[in-house]
Amino acid sequence: MTISESFLPQFDQEMQITRSCLAQVPTDKMAWKPHVKSMSMGHLASHIADMVSWTNGIIGSDEFDVAPPGGEPHQVKDAETAEELLAMFDKAVAGAHAAIAGANDATLTGTWTFKYAGNVVVSMPRIANLQAFIVSHIIHHRGQLSVYLRLNDIPVPSIYGPSADSGPM
Repeated sequence: MTISESFLPQFDQEMQITRSCLAQVPTDKMAWKPHVKSMSMGHLASHIADMVSWTNGIIGSDEFDVAPPGGEPHQVKDAETAEELLAMFDKAVAGAHAAIAGANDATLTGTWTFKYAGNVVVSMPRIANLQAFIVSHIIHHRGQLSVYLRLNDIPVPSIYGPSADSGPM
């Protein structure tokens, strides 16, 4: 079994769960924030959808600088509607799945470096970065999003088991 074949089931499962959470984000709550220091619900959800698209860069390049010296920093384009959010996510997931499926073991074990303003934040094998920057990072923000949903009395879907809103598995 190749690395991509062993990684894709987890990726696909986490993306399915993530989509169920994103599908609960209503257009009329995009600007809502639980605190002045928090991201808005729309920005948090857009950030989650945008992160999936980083998969192509992790697989197809050797490094990424999110705020390159003398260049434009990476900016997330916030979805304006629930429909736009899901379309953005679905497109990113399809591209990411294809990139992972097409990557060989040599590519996935090769080094990828994440930088901020020219400084190395992390440099490790691509597969480890996919786990950290795509899957684990999305799980982290998905947890935040589930709290945003709860605070707005929006049903929280089942994530790893039933929620108070989803009923039994």
